[in-house]
Amino acid sequence: MSHASEPSTTRVVLVRHGQSRATVDGVAGGRSGCTGLTDLGRRQAQALADRLAATAELEGATALLSSTLPRAVETAETIAPALGGLPVEQLDDLCELDPGEGDGLTWDEWQERYGGFDLGAEPYRPLAPGGESWAEFQLRAGRVLSELATTYAGGTVVASCHGGIIEASMVNELLVAAQVPPGQRIVTAANGSLTEWRVTVHPYHPQHWRLVRFNDVAHLRPDGEPRRLSWA
Repeated sequence: MSHASEPSTTRVVLVRHGQSRATVDGVAGGRSGCTGLTDLGRRQAQALADRLAATAELEGATALLSSTLPRAVETAETIAPALGGLPVEQLDDLCELDPGEGDGLTWDEWQERYGGFDLGAEPYRPLAPGGESWAEFQLRAGRVLSELATTYAGGTVVASCHGGIIEASMVNELLVAAQVPPGQRIVTAANGSLTEWRVTVHPYHPQHWRLVRFNDVAHLRPDGEPRRLSWA
């Protein structure tokens, strides 16, 4: 952790994992339900790795982190060689919204067992027993993102994570003044995409987050398949 008395800037790069098997199978993909990437998801992750290796746009990355869910870990391990072979550090707090007892159920089974509800209307209601509410998730995501910016102050941290984490970064940093209701869904980042923030960190003042790019999928076609482009 940096203890410098002067402000520094951290690059926080959020990578959404490739297409997951849980999504295709229509199941809640928590710690039990997540079984990693589909073949398309692996191609998406590899396309990102090929781009990063060719462009060196994240050259000198300080750290590569991942949630503990297999789809994010697999994505991180795929792009690691393009980041100088950085080891993948797994963090529970980078995981997607915890589905609790519903983990691994199909969405039809979920609906039958727990019903559905509007996250915006009930942001403090857990998804299922033992799971998180949207408000709890937002707090967790905001906390871990802030900690990453401080821990790697002055460096570049790359985090292989989830759509919810990326959305939380937007909600927490951009939309407070707009008074967006808790639970209101704002944005969706595509599988295999890059979202980048530049965070000014000062030991005596609040962090300042500036969005550099959101949902950067220049390496992917609209159908999610890799583009046949030269990155030279």
